Amino acid sequence: MSLPEQELHNHMEIPWHDYTKKSIGHPITEASLSEKASVIGRTGIMLLSCGTGAWRVRSSMNTLARELGITCTADIGLLSIEYTCIDGGECYTQSLCLFNTSVNTSKLFRMERFVNHFAENCTKMSGDELHSQLDHIHEIHGFYSPAALGIAAAIACSAFTFLLGGGPIEMLCAFFGAGAGNCLRAKMNKHHLTLFLCTAVSVAFACIVYTLALTGLEHCFSVSTHHQAGYICSMLFIIPGFPFITSGIDLAKLDMRSGLERLTYAIIIIAVATLAAWILALVLHLKPMDFLSLGLNVSQQILFRLIASFFGVFGFSIMFNSPYRLAATAGVIGAIANTTRLELVDLAMFPPAAAAFCGALLAGLLASLTKNSVGYPRISLTVPSIVIMVPGLYLYRAIYNIGITSISTGAYWFTEAMLIIMALPLGLIFARIMTDKTFRHCS
Repeated sequence: MSLPEQELHNHMEIPWHDYTKKSIGHPITEASLSEKASVIGRTGIMLLSCGTGAWRVRSSMNTLARELGITCTADIGLLSIEYTCIDGGECYTQSLCLFNTSVNTSKLFRMERFVNHFAENCTKMSGDELHSQLDHIHEIHGFYSPAALGIAAAIACSAFTFLLGGGPIEMLCAFFGAGAGNCLRAKMNKHHLTLFLCTAVSVAFACIVYTLALTGLEHCFSVSTHHQAGYICSMLFIIPGFPFITSGIDLAKLDMRSGLERLTYAIIIIAVATLAAWILALVLHLKPMDFLSLGLNVSQQILFRLIASFFGVFGFSIMFNSPYRLAATAGVIGAIANTTRLELVDLAMFPPAAAAFCGALLAGLLASLTKNSVGYPRISLTVPSIVIMVPGLYLYRAIYNIGITSISTGAYWFTEAMLIIMALPLGLIFARIMTDKTFRHCS
């Protein structure tokens, strides 16, 4: 390999099986401290690569350490783990890192199953065999092609458009815009292109496709230009729901490093996406405006919100690489929780942030009731079900108005968005405190 080719790989792979050469054929419980630590560390970094928070990663590493009769302490961030394993007077410290982060609920399920079955496997499997199991999990990538992920985003953002007040025209244009944008992002991610480039280009492409679709409808069917109000919905597939929510959970557990890094990561994505959309809006002469009234009565509104919430959450869950059964379960939870949230605002006059807290709390409680029957991690149900509540439209309006120096209006939308964003993880946290005795204790 030439030097320029070597420089492309800024993160070197770890030869995990090299740790096990001296103890092949012996159970991991009889292995050296470095071999035991390699299994613990690799499990932690693979869980971290799925998008789950520091609390779950540390809990899983501790589970393995207890079964192996050693002590493990870990400092966990968004992309790295520094951990020490202690066996009597012997210590072993290692630092591991990822080159990128993503969300993969299917891989998360397999990793949690590996951890849950470790107690029965560790006494009869060698370290080499355990690493081979982890190899198999690592090699299983996403279920869905870029085209399928594009369709999932198209469905999710089309449903999102209705929930924000848009009608059939806005939904159709958002379908094409979001589908094209997320398909492009998935293809760029496959080539490991940098975060800023993937975010800005995919958002810009989504807005352009929305505009082209609307322009085509204007020329062919003479639809009103007022339907440009929905162009921002075509980029909502970019919302970093997982890092937003897991950052709040980590901060609640005083995992400050992980929580702040995840929050920063989410803010970076939001900032790049909204700035890209704002620049496109200036170039294409688009302005955020209120949607035209749909004229639905209360019963129709509730029915359509239930349907749209289901498909919105289902689409986002597919984007997180969830299998259909898990996505459908999250969709049902999201339909109930999000519709409740919206009706609390419309019928009970709740402030949006208070309604968001109630919706997230309900989603967390429903996920706790159903997680055992579906067999998937709780976070795989809760986060997709409330991603649809993240106020992406509010954030964009904040950036747009600040960009045109309408500071007071921008500050209003930003304040509304921040209150909702803080309320969502709080709802999940209190649901977890109410239903999980291990989570409610700091020890």
